[in-house]
Amino acid sequence: MGKRWMVGVLMLLCGSLQAAESCPDTAAYARSRAIIADLGKIHAPNGVQEAWGEQVGGIEQWVTARGQDRDNPVILFVHGGPASPLTPTLWQFQRPLEEYFTMVTYDQRAAGKTFRINPQEAVADTLQIERYADDAIAMAEAVRKRYHKPKVILMGHSWGTIVSMRAALKRPDLFYAYVGVGQVINVRDNERISYDYAVAQARAHHNAEAEQELASIAPYPGNTPITRDRIVTARKWAQFYGGMSAYRESSDYFFNGPNLSPDYEDADRCAIDASNVFTLGRVLPEFLAVDFTSVRRFPIPVVMFMGRHDYTTPSVPTEQWLAAVQAPMKQGVWFEHSAHMMPWEEPGKLLVSLLTYVRPLAEPKDAAAAH
Repeated sequence: MGKRWMVGVLMLLCGSLQAAESCPDTAAYARSRAIIADLGKIHAPNGVQEAWGEQVGGIEQWVTARGQDRDNPVILFVHGGPASPLTPTLWQFQRPLEEYFTMVTYDQRAAGKTFRINPQEAVADTLQIERYADDAIAMAEAVRKRYHKPKVILMGHSWGTIVSMRAALKRPDLFYAYVGVGQVINVRDNERISYDYAVAQARAHHNAEAEQELASIAPYPGNTPITRDRIVTARKWAQFYGGMSAYRESSDYFFNGPNLSPDYEDADRCAIDASNVFTLGRVLPEFLAVDFTSVRRFPIPVVMFMGRHDYTTPSVPTEQWLAAVQAPMKQGVWFEHSAHMMPWEEPGKLLVSLLTYVRPLAEPKDAAAAH
């Protein structure tokens, strides 16, 4: 099993639990990165391809924006983690989306480039969910002003769904719609479902090692504190049996993707792991208490993308929540050949689903009717 399989808190990397002492030299990938950069370069005269540091929440947060036509609706895509930035893997899946949307993502506080360009003491005591949500709100404000948009579309993945849900509930006036990808509804429910799946798979595959490790933390989550080590054990086997990437034992394409990113330097790549270590212990207690089951009214249209094989943030609680919630518009979309990594696993379906259910919500009513 590869050293970089997923553990713990959504997109936190097991291989990252010890901070790297030095950053590896990836100069061997330079020519490949140049090819990817050339392919991804936006030449359209009305296109958007820029990156900058935005002052948000008292620190500088690194933003990346790309799109073929700045007149398109803007999607603010809030990454997972809480310290797993999208920026170094955008090259893997995002280019088709850029034909229909201006795609904006940012490295959240204590993540990736943002972690590297700010003193650690400036963020160490600010890593609370409400602060992350306020950052998303401030970023939405900044982005809509920059691109002259009345509103933006808010999309979150994994941990980013927690941040985005809070932001949408707090400032619905900023957003045309909310799209949850691998949505978190109740963390303890997720942990129980993920663990039960791992146990069932271990037994079905007669995997004595997995059965023994999983039995060592039973009952899970139970009444014993959910520690990092217990999460590691539970998630390790759920993801080994396809709970992160469907039909795969590992997700090396994602973990190794930053090596080929033209948007990150070696110090930025190294910061992914370092920021993971820095963040995990600070957010874990609050993360474990996340529960949106009491939210019965949602103020804006809500669309949930659900991986049929997702046992990192299991989809059943999301399906149940969506069935019960009242919203101006709601839609669930099942990704039958995906687990947790839908943008990477089924990028075509992601694009079609956004065009079918989400883009019309951001178009003028007369233009939407013309379609």
